[in-house]
Amino acid sequence: MTENDTDPHAGPSLGTGVDGGLQGAGASGAVAGHLAPLVERARFYVEAASAANTRRAYQADWAHFTGWCRRKGLAPLPPDAETVGLYITALAAGEAAPGAKALSVATIERRLSALSWHYAQRGLALDRRDRHIATVLAGIRNRHAAPPRQKEAILPEELIAMVETLDRGTLRGLRDRAMLLAGFAGGLRRSEIVALDCGRDQSEDGGGWIEILDKGLLVTLRGKTGWREVEIGRGSSELTCPVHAVETWLRLGRIGHGPLFRRVTGKGKAVGPERLKDQEVARLVKRTVRASGIRGDLPEAERIKLFSGHSLRAGLASSAEVDERYVQKQLGHASAEMTRKYQRRRDRFRVNLTKAAGL
Repeated sequence: MTENDTDPHAGPSLGTGVDGGLQGAGASGAVAGHLAPLVERARFYVEAASAANTRRAYQADWAHFTGWCRRKGLAPLPPDAETVGLYITALAAGEAAPGAKALSVATIERRLSALSWHYAQRGLALDRRDRHIATVLAGIRNRHAAPPRQKEAILPEELIAMVETLDRGTLRGLRDRAMLLAGFAGGLRRSEIVALDCGRDQSEDGGGWIEILDKGLLVTLRGKTGWREVEIGRGSSELTCPVHAVETWLRLGRIGHGPLFRRVTGKGKAVGPERLKDQEVARLVKRTVRASGIRGDLPEAERIKLFSGHSLRAGLASSAEVDERYVQKQLGHASAEMTRKYQRRRDRFRVNLTKAAGL
């Protein structure tokens, strides 16, 4: 009996589909022996196929769905289009759980992706084109779709104000300056910032590395579209230069190998070996936005919601006055259209078609 047979409501452990496939092929006895290391390696690659944040979100989505099924007396397995159609209806109506709020179309679509992923790990398929799902989803889009709420871009003068709130006399302040400046200048995602190592092949969980050159910082990244190189040039002033900030952090933090951005311990006097989590970048952005008084015309809670780790990436795209293709390359976008989505307000009214038409 498989795991799915014994507990239909439980979410799968990562790699269940791989393990189950081996057992289905008659290798269940061998898995405990000489194939066990290979199975473990296969599980490792299954995990590497998606980002950690995506897997965490998918696990939470699956748990929510199975909990809803349990309360409604429905079975989450095998996949049933009518059950899933009722589930997304409940999500859109705010009736999926006691006290729940109606979810956005984007969140509902992510929930569907999570269900499809979990079914695929079990060797099953959810037919999202089935009328019970496709027609209901089309109606939800028509009724509830709204423009996406993008995070505010952090512009250069705002970034400088944020950096100035950090204490240059502490290791934590030096680290945070380096993260903000390098994240902005590189147009990096928060996950890419914390995944960096001091050099190539220095850690198991690294997602890239840096190389300090005379003219700047060469960052090699493993992103969503594969490996890419990002050039971060030296700034016009040491106070705002991302390369100088990284060099100072490395020198005073006595870091030469392994994760680049780490936890500061011992009341801020020592650097630990542990890599920072990507959530720390978002917290840093919000904390320095609050301290610098950016958008002080808004209530505290409202203005903090406007900014996140992505605000650094959007800030570079919105403020770099260069050919769009260079910004696209820096951000690692496959299309110019995606880059334009990051350019907050940059091109508004640059071309006035009203006057061009003679009015």
